[in-house]
Amino acid sequence: MGQLAMTLGQLLEGSGVTSSVPAGAALEEVRGIAYDSRKAGPGFVFFAFPGARTDGRQFAESAVEKGALAVISESAAPDGFPGLWLTATQARQTLATVSGRFYNHPDRHIHLFGITGTNGKTTTGYLLDSIFRQAGKTTALVGTIEYRLAGRTLPAVNTTPESTDLFALFAELREHGGTHATMEVSSHALALGRVHAMEFHTAVFTNLTRDHLDFHRTMEEYFAAKQRLFLMEGAAGPRFAVINHDGEWGRSIRTKPGTEVLSYGLEAGAAARAVRIGSGFQGLRFEIQYDSHSYPVESTLAGRINVYNILAAWCGAISDGLSPEIAAEGIRALQAVPGRFERVDEGQPFLVAVDYAHTDDALRNTIATARALTSKGRVITLFGCGGDRDRAKRPMMGAAAAEASDFVVLTSDNPRSENPLDIINDAMVGLRRFDTPHIVEPDRAAAIDAALREARAGDVVILAGKGHENYQVLKDRTIHFDDRETAVAVLRRLGYGKAA
Repeated sequence: MGQLAMTLGQLLEGSGVTSSVPAGAALEEVRGIAYDSRKAGPGFVFFAFPGARTDGRQFAESAVEKGALAVISESAAPDGFPGLWLTATQARQTLATVSGRFYNHPDRHIHLFGITGTNGKTTTGYLLDSIFRQAGKTTALVGTIEYRLAGRTLPAVNTTPESTDLFALFAELREHGGTHATMEVSSHALALGRVHAMEFHTAVFTNLTRDHLDFHRTMEEYFAAKQRLFLMEGAAGPRFAVINHDGEWGRSIRTKPGTEVLSYGLEAGAAARAVRIGSGFQGLRFEIQYDSHSYPVESTLAGRINVYNILAAWCGAISDGLSPEIAAEGIRALQAVPGRFERVDEGQPFLVAVDYAHTDDALRNTIATARALTSKGRVITLFGCGGDRDRAKRPMMGAAAAEASDFVVLTSDNPRSENPLDIINDAMVGLRRFDTPHIVEPDRAAAIDAALREARAGDVVILAGKGHENYQVLKDRTIHFDDRETAVAVLRRLGYGKAA
């Protein structure tokens, strides 16, 4: 997949490895790079990272037994280690450096688009990929839901994979004649150096609201991680920056000299501005004012948040030199995004939408979308909060659901190692600030049943939090669970759809 033939010495030169490589080992040919010992083999370089649950260093000996030439880690070798152990001050940055070199820097030969922000990354990525495919490009898409590569669909492991996986994917895209790759760039990936020194054609910033503070601790640290995409260390920096003009965090983004900034928004001052917005059950229709011209766009996606997502994708297309007409065609061609206000229709007289909203801001946006779709009906919101994550956002989510909804069903999301009732109690602190009618049902399947039984003609039921996920993470196991499948089953029990 586009690998260059090189020796260990050539691969590691100037990579950040602080140990000296023995002369004999330096002449050995490198055949692969791995950070999972199960994927290591003869001629591989193995990176041993400390992890939250398992430490890669404990698998280093296994990698050597499989024929790995060397192990690279930030820590010293364990006593009696049988192979070549090398140290690096920032091992993940070293991994990115050597992976780019090993795969012949495919990021420099394709147009790489990176999207970062709290909300909207996935939808913006799908929109951009749709535009590029509409323009006849062979593409790759990397994100939360799935990875796509030249027409193939692959399961997503992380929102943003490790650097060596990314470079391998981009190299394979090149081999298939591909030219455009769109990827969600998470704050974790930026903080950990998974995209270190990558050459981005365009970097996109959607928004920033409270999330992941269990990892970043403060909003300032969270923002600093996002900022890294625009000041990419070890690379020239993106040629273009597409930035949401309407938020304070977006207006605070700094870029490298030479990066051309293209702002978007609904407020005056944005380079690309949405005006004359029409939103309804069939989707969106509005105009984009840009460079003294107006360009019409329409989409089956609904809600104000998707106006921003469409603007971001449209600007990304313009940064690539595509015409506004091609951009509009690609936007119109995208019918839905899995788990993003995804409708479940079994012929019932009320709307059911599954959405990934798992922050208070995302929940408000989703509820606002639902409210705009019903003139007389109620908005019924089902939600839960994730375990082993930022506890402080739980009451904020409870307040957001109660303030904006007519009826709330509080349930479990992915409780992980926590007691679901403890998580629910945290959310109840915010929910009780309002007099909104509500019920509590820890069993998510039973909660979905209760929410749908509550619905009447003209209502909108939101099943929030898990979106595209088809599993639920419990304390002792992970089970299959899909909100969409569960909703279909309940609706059919109620007499709709195929059971009618």
